Amino acid sequence: MMAMNSMQRTLTTLGQQEPDRVPLFLLTTGHGAKEVGLSIEAYFSRAENVIEGQLRLLKKYRADCLYGFYYASIEVEAWGGNTLFGTDGPPQCGAPIINDTQIDTLEAPAIDGAPGLRRVLDTLRGLKQRVGDSVPIIGVAISPFSLPVMQMGFDRYIELIYEQPGRFERLMQANIEFCVNWSNAQLAAGATAICYFDPVSSTTTIPRALYLETGHAVARRCLPRIKGATATHLASGRGLPIIGDIADTGTAIVGVSALEDLAQLKAAANKRVSLLGNLNGIEMRRWTPAQAEAEVKRAIAKAGRGGGFLLGDNHGEIPQLVPDEVLLAIRDAVDRWGRYPLDWIADWQDEGA
Repeated sequence: MMAMNSMQRTLTTLGQQEPDRVPLFLLTTGHGAKEVGLSIEAYFSRAENVIEGQLRLLKKYRADCLYGFYYASIEVEAWGGNTLFGTDGPPQCGAPIINDTQIDTLEAPAIDGAPGLRRVLDTLRGLKQRVGDSVPIIGVAISPFSLPVMQMGFDRYIELIYEQPGRFERLMQANIEFCVNWSNAQLAAGATAICYFDPVSSTTTIPRALYLETGHAVARRCLPRIKGATATHLASGRGLPIIGDIADTGTAIVGVSALEDLAQLKAAANKRVSLLGNLNGIEMRRWTPAQAEAEVKRAIAKAGRGGGFLLGDNHGEIPQLVPDEVLLAIRDAVDRWGRYPLDWIADWQDEGA
């Protein structure tokens, strides 16, 4: 089979066909700061830093996407919140900024009024100028249903869902407007698709019945208004019991957990959605190169046949402390074991792996 570029490889996979090899989506953020020799806070302070960092990582790891994501709380900054920066981990959200009564008059903030969001848009424009349509560029939006964990705090938000349905709906209305506007601004700036992070919808967090009434209903109101492809990511949470429900929202990809079996997920997806995952980003820090190769081989064997599978981590962001030798070993293993047709899988299964 002729070699494909990253965009061709990804689109073929999403069409439930086998490309030249399994696409590799290494969703790295803080590694870019190390590449350009800056602290996390300094790195994310200028779009030019992130553009340079992402391009260096693309060349270094030879993955199949660029990642426009900065950090989750950059969205909360737009609502008036703040971000806490550390030295060797992702930035963290500051104190909650919305209480119950404020919801009654809450309005979605303007995208162009938020300096952090403008930096992200500048980053996407710069990446698009450099790679055109040859490499997918992934934008990120926190789902309207999951964003309140940072806006309010988890405990107060869960109480809101159960005890104040009117205010919950009012909050969802404001958050849907923000998510749609923010997603479409990223697509206009050059993002190929939007990763819709929705960890609260995971069955790790809430039961399926509540998800159908809340997160699922919100996604069905929000996703059709986003003017491009979306990938729903549960950020390490379990999703096997709801994978068909997620497919009903119209999303193209589901980011899946390391806690679930890829073969079962692939069968449940039934070609309605593609899978992204499910390498354990936390354990990855302790892997040897040989362990990295074994995990890649296992994932491809379970989900690679027939397309519809993109190899990546299970959370949607690889921790900065994962060493280069592991990420390079993952890259080499994809080159070795991810080439279609995957004829080696039958022997691997016969060996009882």
